[in-house]
Amino acid sequence: MSRNKLLLVLLGTSLLAGCAADYLNNYDTMTLASGDSQKANELLQTVDPYNPASNNTKIEGDGARSVAVVQRSRTPPPPPPAPNITVNVGNSGSVTTQ
Repeated sequence: MSRNKLLLVLLGTSLLAGCAADYLNNYDTMTLASGDSQKANELLQTVDPYNPASNNTKIEGDGARSVAVVQRSRTPPPPPPAPNITVNVGNSGSVTTQ
């Protein structure tokens, strides 16, 4: 193939590719939010949509309690106590024979 033909083919394919990309941007589908216009309008007209407690900037907390929680999480828990198990094997001495 000559160089001119190669350039012509590349130019033609690039033009077609550009048209295809533009065509693919215009497709007919529905989004997941279709049909939510009533809910959206309702939220726009809400006077105060936030929780009244969200304006509280004074977060109550105890520093000593927080330190104790962090220290407790860093140390491993103590092992559980050994269980007291009594196992009776055999007869208890009172055997009746006939």
